[in-house]
Amino acid sequence: MDHLSLIIGFIGYGSAWFLMIMIAVVSFIVQWRFKSKFNKYSEIALLSGFSGQEVAEKMLHDNGIYDVKVISVEGQLTDHYNPEAKTVNLSPDVYYSRSVASAAVAAHECGHAVQHARAYNWLSLRTAMVPVINVASTLTQWTLFIGVMLLFFTHNPYVLAIGVSALALVTAFSFITLPVEFDASRRALAWLNNNYNVMQTREEHEQAQDALWWAAMTYVVAALSALATLMYYASFLLNRRN
Repeated sequence: MDHLSLIIGFIGYGSAWFLMIMIAVVSFIVQWRFKSKFNKYSEIALLSGFSGQEVAEKMLHDNGIYDVKVISVEGQLTDHYNPEAKTVNLSPDVYYSRSVASAAVAAHECGHAVQHARAYNWLSLRTAMVPVINVASTLTQWTLFIGVMLLFFTHNPYVLAIGVSALALVTAFSFITLPVEFDASRRALAWLNNNYNVMQTREEHEQAQDALWWAAMTYVVAALSALATLMYYASFLLNRRN
C-alpha cells in the first residue's frame, strides 16, 4: 500500500466525516464573510464615478482586447467570463453600480479575459477540462451512492471505483481553478493600481484587494471540500482492501 493509501486509511470514516463537517463550517463562514465584504464595499461610491461596465470596458481596451463584449446577466454574484462567447458577464449589482465592489469584480472578470488573450496556461488547461468535468460531475451524482451500496451488499467495488475516479477529476479541477482565480485578481489589482483615474485613492485599492481576497478564499474552501469528499469515498475502497 502506498503512502496516500496509508494516510487515507488512517483518517477513517469518522475522521473523514469530522473533516467534512469542519470544512463545511469554514465554508459557511467564508461565504458569509465574502458577502458581508461585498455588501459593505457596494455601499462605498467610487470617487471616479466609473460603473462596473465602464471599468470592464476600459480594462479590456487598455489590454488591447476589443473582441470581448461586456454584458449584464440576471442574478446576484453571477459574474463570470465566458471564453467561448467572449463575453464578460456582470450581474446588475456590478454592471450598473459605481462602487468599489463593482470595480473590483468587473476588473477581476476582465482579468480572465486577459488570461484568455495571453493564452495563460492554467486557464487553457481549465477550459480544456470543462467537457470532461461535466461528464465526471454527472457520474459522481449516481455512482458514489450506488457504489457504496453495492460495495456493502454485494462486495462489488467497480461502480464505486468509477465514482471515485470521476470525483478525483472534479477535485483536480477545483485545485486547477485556484491559480486561475488568484492570477485574475492579481491582474485586476495591478491594473487598478496603475489607473488612478479609475481608483483614485490607496484606501479604495485596499478595499478592492480585501474584497477579492475573500472571493478567492471561497474557491480555496471549495477545493478543500472536494478533497475531503474524495478522501471519504476513497476510504471505503482502501479499507475494503485491508
